[in-house]
Amino acid sequence: MSDLDAKKQELKEYLTKIEYLNSLLGLVHWDMRVNIPQNAVNYRGEVAGFLAGEHYKLITSDKVKEFIEYFSTCENLDEIISASIRKLKKEYDRTMKIPEKLYVEFVNLVSVAESVWEEAKKKGDYNLFKPYLEKIISYNKQFAELYGYKKKRYDALLDNYEMGMTEEELDRIFMPLKDAIINLLKKLKEANYEPKDHILKGHYPITKQREFARIIAEKLGYDLSSGRIDESAHPFTIELGVNDIRITTRYDEENFITGLLSNIHEMGHAIYEQNISKDLKGTLLMTGTSMGIHESQSRFYENIIGRSKEFWENIYPDVTNLFPELKRLSVDDIYDAVNSIKPSLIRVDADEITYSLHIIIRYEMEKLMMDEDIDVDELPKIWNQKYKDYLGVEVQNYSEGILQDVHWSGGMIGYFPSYALGNLYGAQILNKILKDIPDFYERIENGDFLSMKSWLNQNIHRYGSLYTPSELIEKITGEKLNPEYFIKRCEKIVEAKLR
Repeated sequence: MSDLDAKKQELKEYLTKIEYLNSLLGLVHWDMRVNIPQNAVNYRGEVAGFLAGEHYKLITSDKVKEFIEYFSTCENLDEIISASIRKLKKEYDRTMKIPEKLYVEFVNLVSVAESVWEEAKKKGDYNLFKPYLEKIISYNKQFAELYGYKKKRYDALLDNYEMGMTEEELDRIFMPLKDAIINLLKKLKEANYEPKDHILKGHYPITKQREFARIIAEKLGYDLSSGRIDESAHPFTIELGVNDIRITTRYDEENFITGLLSNIHEMGHAIYEQNISKDLKGTLLMTGTSMGIHESQSRFYENIIGRSKEFWENIYPDVTNLFPELKRLSVDDIYDAVNSIKPSLIRVDADEITYSLHIIIRYEMEKLMMDEDIDVDELPKIWNQKYKDYLGVEVQNYSEGILQDVHWSGGMIGYFPSYALGNLYGAQILNKILKDIPDFYERIENGDFLSMKSWLNQNIHRYGSLYTPSELIEKITGEKLNPEYFIKRCEKIVEAKLR
């Protein structure tokens, strides 16, 4: 074995230790969101803090510095090792800038904050969560200053979730998107458009909805022998290592669409993770390349597939078998209802058109949090006003307002833009798929989900983090991220409603 091959093996063994620790941390967080007894939260937060400290030590060790220096001098490295070192160097450089004590304190804080948020949301009590949010904002500001940035403090956090993304670039992408959606909503209002979502209201036993989730998992290719479907206050997907990709969902007994689309969304994430090449084990690359690309997959499954007429043509027999009362509705009726356009308060229940406005509101608030000294007491008022201005809806309480999302309680400032980026990536990817598979939707109607899944596996999933998001979207579509594909998709959907 050559010196280079020996060093590669040593690197893989070391990175495997980091992946093992990430798996343990993930399992702790999954349990805290799904199973943990209430009185165990604080202690489990300490456990998470301890594991985070061990992770910090592995990432910032002299051995990591040695690996980076050694491979930086090597020529003609294969692309897996090159990408692995690139990712390791980024984690090393950023983590080294954060004192270990600060890092552990933050992990401990957010471990407890998520449980506090859950209680605050149930009670509609912003004051309960407010001191945690204030600390989380403060920590993130400190991290941003330590990471360093060229123009805006917020840029340092955006880079955690979408490599190279900046506030300036998001403004360029989001402003025309925001204007386009607001104009489309104005057209609908002027035309006196009436959404039909109310026709799906009924009684849908949770036991049957769980059964339906398993039917959908089998159709779409979410492998339940390597995953699970559980329930939590806020749906999420978590990768706990090779062949262990779990999702959670939530169900509404009055509207089965809530649970169905939640499941399809999370399955999109999980199918991505389940189909990353196992050759990337022990490289830190065996995970999605960015949250924007990840959301492109979840939003693709949820909207481009889950809201399509062809999908409903295919699953109509399953739906009416489980919920016989829906036989009163045709496929066209259900399709129209599922695609109702209706400005609303709750992001996760939003239709495809208005959804991005929910994200833009949170993006604008995160800019205030990070770039200005905003008082946390003012945040609910700002939130409520933006919902009134952009969506024309009135927030009645904290639970349907500023407390509705889990992300800030988890410390994830900078994450939200990924959802809207996912919409944009997804529409651009669809444009390419339709060129490669012209009868794409006909296949969906006939129950052939394998062609779609195989295309996504081959062009996106298998690569994990081998490429940066900008490299990947250009590799897939031949151009950089272009918001026009999604804007045109929205325009077509609205035009269809106005016919």
